[in-house]
Amino acid sequence: MPPALLTAVDSTRHVHLIIGSNPLAGARCTKSLEVGAVAKLIAPADAELHYGLVKRIEEKEVDWIQREFQEEDLKTLGREEVDNVVDCVFVTLGARHPLSIRISTLCRRFRIPVNVADAANLSTFTLLSTYSDGPLQIGVTTSSKGCKLATRIRRELSATLPHGLGVAVDRLGTMRRKIWEEDHAAELSMDLEAEEDDAGQNATFNKLITPEDAEAARTRRMRWLAQICEYWPLQRLAAVTDADVDTVLQSYSNSEKSGLDPAVLDNRRRKARIVLAGSGPGNPDLLTRATYKAIVTADLILADKLVPAPVMELIPRRTEVHIARKFPGNAERAQEELLEWGLAGLKAGKNVVRLKQGDPYIYGRGAEEYDFFQSHGFTPIVLPGITSALSAPLFAGIPATHRSVADEVLICTGTGRKGAPPDPPQYVETRTVVFLMALHRLSALVDSLFLDGKKWPRNTPCAVIERASCPDQRVIRTTLEYVCCAVEEEGSRPPGLLVVGKSCGVLYKGTQKWVVEDGFKGLDELMAPADMTTLQEMAVLPPAVAA
Repeated sequence: MPPALLTAVDSTRHVHLIIGSNPLAGARCTKSLEVGAVAKLIAPADAELHYGLVKRIEEKEVDWIQREFQEEDLKTLGREEVDNVVDCVFVTLGARHPLSIRISTLCRRFRIPVNVADAANLSTFTLLSTYSDGPLQIGVTTSSKGCKLATRIRRELSATLPHGLGVAVDRLGTMRRKIWEEDHAAELSMDLEAEEDDAGQNATFNKLITPEDAEAARTRRMRWLAQICEYWPLQRLAAVTDADVDTVLQSYSNSEKSGLDPAVLDNRRRKARIVLAGSGPGNPDLLTRATYKAIVTADLILADKLVPAPVMELIPRRTEVHIARKFPGNAERAQEELLEWGLAGLKAGKNVVRLKQGDPYIYGRGAEEYDFFQSHGFTPIVLPGITSALSAPLFAGIPATHRSVADEVLICTGTGRKGAPPDPPQYVETRTVVFLMALHRLSALVDSLFLDGKKWPRNTPCAVIERASCPDQRVIRTTLEYVCCAVEEEGSRPPGLLVVGKSCGVLYKGTQKWVVEDGFKGLDELMAPADMTTLQEMAVLPPAVAA
């Protein structure tokens, strides 16, 4: 079977006849309206209309003809300029409906384009899965072999296109029109599409443009435009502005150069950006690839004080780094200072990364920073991190949930706004509670859990997990009764968190008042030298990490 002829039809003011009242009929009406056509729906008065159709009919966007289809409809409901013949017909009733075959036969006889749902043999045309960006349209068809597949192919193709390409197409089209008008003022009636791709390229297409004669000077702008459309990267074309169009039009009037520097256009695409990135619990191998890419390409990094040294060591030496100067009593001012540094970097055109421990939106003030930068005209890119609230218990051998033991997890802060103590949760036997930022006021927190309204048993298992996933990770396993004494005697090793609940005793069965476990080697077996070499050869692991 030969391939179908793909065309782009100007459907402005065309009359599209839609037969049916189901959701597909609603979709066909929507598509017809999108392309500027007049949608006329034929369905019985007692038909159950899809809610989308009802809304469009109420808003008088769709003309509902409340009766069964009649043969005369094909020749009486269209535009006057084409003798009232409709421009195309969509039948949404399905291939087995008797009316589908009848309408298809009539449309073929009258040479009216017809599309019957799920019936390629009854259709004279099919709709493409389309991507639209201004004047740019991309359509994909599988020739009725699978609409889902066509949609997926269209999605993946469109995802590779640079942002703003549709606007660039419009600008280049404007440039082409102006060049043609200036160079061929006497030939304005000619068809601009005479230069279509199917005509091929002549022998002089790639010839160096020089002002050797008047004819070459007259046509060099159009030849230059054809060449950049053919050879320039799409990202560079998308960077063309209205000012660039004027520059080209003026420069080529009295010069052999376009006046556009490709390097300038390429640099223009590299605009300032702000990334809010989570660095995870501490081990650099737990960074997401997106965060790693952000770190190694940043011009300026603003890091939390508690981001571990192994993660900070990934930052290239050329990168400017500021670490939050937060200490008790100065947290708010230090936060403001970070935001000021970030805003100054963005205004200077830099790529700024705000590197946070854990996840930006889990007690990381990420939303506050997002709102700040967005209010100043810079919308952040937010990259997730593995939060220690869930990963630290895992590395300590504590399942946050476990059948018949814990069926819910609650993440709390141990320090409220401006240092105020938060209201702790009530005891629920089947709940695991993770307290972040709590160890510096552990005694007050534990005392609040023993209050009459909270009812936490003193023998509830708990664990203090410090520097989770780092080589110097430490876990103190105990109960609420002894946790304060344990931390006081063993000392503090921030950052750390407190996990409380019966899940702390699922994999650990101890009888001592507390037990201390030092060190973390949970990822060692994944990092054998042979494995590292293999990953580097596969370009999965950057050389800096492999080293």
